Order: sequence, then C-alpha cells, then structure tokens
Amino acid sequence: MLPTRPVFTRMIEVNFNESVNYLLSLGNEVSAMKLGLDNIRKLLAALGNPENNYLKVQVAGTNGKGSVCAFLDSICVTAGIRTGTFTSPHLVSITERVRVNGVDISEDDFAQHATFVRETAENLLEKGGLEYRPTFFEQVTAIALVAFADAKVELAILETGLGGRLDATTAANAEIAAITRIDLDHQEYLGNTVEEIAAEKAAIIQTFSRVVIGEQQPEAMKVLLDHCVNVGVVPLTSCEPHVWAFDTSKHSSVVEFRTNRHVYWDSSLGLAGKHQIENACIAVMIAERLREDFAFPLDEEVVWIGLENARHPGRLEYQGRYLFDGAHNVGGAKALRNFLDEFETRPITIIFGAMKDKDVGEIIEILQSKAEYLILTRPENERAFSAVELESYVTQTFERERVFSTPTVADALATADKITDDAGIILVTGSLYLIGEAKRILQYQI
Repeated sequence: MLPTRPVFTRMIEVNFNESVNYLLSLGNEVSAMKLGLDNIRKLLAALGNPENNYLKVQVAGTNGKGSVCAFLDSICVTAGIRTGTFTSPHLVSITERVRVNGVDISEDDFAQHATFVRETAENLLEKGGLEYRPTFFEQVTAIALVAFADAKVELAILETGLGGRLDATTAANAEIAAITRIDLDHQEYLGNTVEEIAAEKAAIIQTFSRVVIGEQQPEAMKVLLDHCVNVGVVPLTSCEPHVWAFDTSKHSSVVEFRTNRHVYWDSSLGLAGKHQIENACIAVMIAERLREDFAFPLDEEVVWIGLENARHPGRLEYQGRYLFDGAHNVGGAKALRNFLDEFETRPITIIFGAMKDKDVGEIIEILQSKAEYLILTRPENERAFSAVELESYVTQTFERERVFSTPTVADALATADKITDDAGIILVTGSLYLIGEAKRILQYQI
C-alpha cells in the first residue's frame, strides 16, 4: 500500500499546468539527466516503493521499444488484465507517458501524483536524504509508478528511457526484461560500439529476471547471451514469423507467429511497416513469459487480437495528407525508407528536424532520395539542430532549389502546405519532439 500523503508546512497546489511547468523547470530530460539509480531508489523508498505492488516488464533496446510496449499493452488490455504502461517521450501531452488500461492518465490524476512526488522529493532534499533534486525523467518515472499503484494495476510495462544499466526505470526491478534490436545511438552516453551499447542494455537482466531477447546483430547478441550466462538466466529468443500477406488498408503485415510452445494464427498487425514483425515477435514472447511463469490469461486468440488492435502514435501514422514517423536514428530511417519504397508512390514533401546527438548526415542521405521537396526546421528544443546547420548535411545530389530552411515548425508546415501538390503527402520525420510540435500545431486543422 502507498503511504499516507506527507503533510509539510507549505503544500504545493495540485494544478496540472503548474505540475508540468515545474517538471520542465528541471531541465531537458536528456541534457539535464543524471544517470544513476541511487537517487531514484531513495525517492521510491520514500514514496513507499509503489513498484512492489504489481508485476513489471522492462523493455530496453535502440529501436522498437515503444512499439513492443504498444503491442504488449494491447494484448494485456484485450485479456482484461489491469495494465499500466509508461513510455517516453510524449508527443502532445505529458499525460501520454502514463497509461492505465490503454487510456492516458487524466490531467487531474497526473497533477495529484506529480505533487505527491514533488513534495516527497523536496522533503528528502531538506533532510539531506538525496544527493540532488530528482531530474525530470526520475520524477516522471516515479509519477508513473505511483499512479500504477494507485490504480491497482496487475502489470506495469516500462519503456527504458536511455540505455538500461543506469536508467531510472531499472530501479523498479522488473521481473521480466526484454531487449529489442540494438544499434548505434546516444554514443556519448552509452559507448561507441554496438558491443558497448549492448552491455549497457544487458544490465537490466538480473539473477531473478525472466528474459526475452529479440533479433540482434551477432556482436550484440553475443554480449546479451554472455550476460545471461553470467547471471544464470536462460533467455527466450525463439519466435519464427511467417508472413502470409500484406494488409494494404493498414500498410501492415499479416503474420503467423510460431514459438517453441505455441502457434499464433494469422494476425494483421496494428502497426504499419515490415519492421514491426520483429517487435511483435518480442511482444509474443513476453506474453508467453507472462502466461507460463505468472499465470496471466494470455491465450493465442487474445494475443493475435491484441496485435491487431495495437496503436502507436507518431510511428508511421497517417492523418489526412500527413504521415508522421519518428525516424530519429539510422535504423529508424532505414525502416522508414523501406516502408516508403514498398507502400508510397505519391510525391513526398519531407519536413525534417533532429537533435544534435544524432547521425543526421546518414539519416538525411537515407531519406532525401524519397523527397520531392525537403524542408529543414528546428523543433523548440535546446538540443535541436537549426535548419541552417542541417543544410550542410544535404548531399550535393539533391537539387538546392528543392531544399527549404525554416526557422520554426509552424513555418515548415506552412511552407509544406504551400508547395505540396494535392496528390502528394507531407512526411514529418526525424525527432519525436518535431512530430509532437507539428501535431500540436495541426490538431485543429486536420
């Protein structure tokens, strides 16, 4: 049970906008982060260790984490399991990060839990119980874990923020650890090789973990399997997909999944793109862990219905003439390019923006040949490239008269609307922060 709300001499007003502004005042969730588990563990202990009230699945990896969470959330909600899901970043509202039974937490509930976490953190600081004020991501992680306990969920699905070994979600000590495809990303924090990055993510696997590992490059898989041997666990890695058809209405695959234990009949995946097949495989294997190790009621029918009903905003998401996709690293850009090659014949105007820690040269090179026009812009984020900086990464093979640099996302959208033919589409891609800002601007126009 959660502890009684502490009473302090000055109570902070429970107000959603105030709660969000306070969290934002803590600094950018990446550039101001402090990797480490000591602070978040002390905060969770003071909150009554809410994470001990339910079973947990932690998903780490470079690409596909959010999609695996979306598939698994849909499967569990279909089964009638009371499920909480924590993901990041959000697109339009911070409430998107905390979902209960497939629905975003309300603003009032978010504000109440955020205030409880803030008060507890400030009280600890006053008493010298914390080394530093908990960061944005630490506090939002704590908010989610408290919210799940308050909602009496049976299962919490936690998307790792960055890495794994020192990420705040790892303090929850999830009983099931899942690893999606690993690639180069966030090298300044995680290491310069796939092996180094894999080691950071493998660290979420502990002696008590039930483990699921998705398809990997050989060098990453070796690191993951060696870690499993070292901690004495046997991972589940066997899931064989058989693609029978493509659902053109959803731009997705119709797949049969076979594991060592079960066959899951043809499911038209709810998430678009062939790359979602391997993410669905991971969700299927996690569902087997939940059923066989923890007696969750996840039979074959529930699994394939859940896979069909999954949704993941901002990832190959069509809205009117717009297509949104958070291809924020090289792997994501390749998946997007493959999707466009297969499913899109219409002229494409690409709006692109990215953070400064990304391999933008390679990302732009992968995508630019699909663009009739390329519009470069800067999301409202201190870590973002300016449009002028991005221009230098556009290769000489792309005609300069088809490149537009815009100072703001609103300007980029206006330019795209002006130059894109009625038969064409507007692809907003790169940073998820760009996609979120674009969706906020367009939400009353689409």
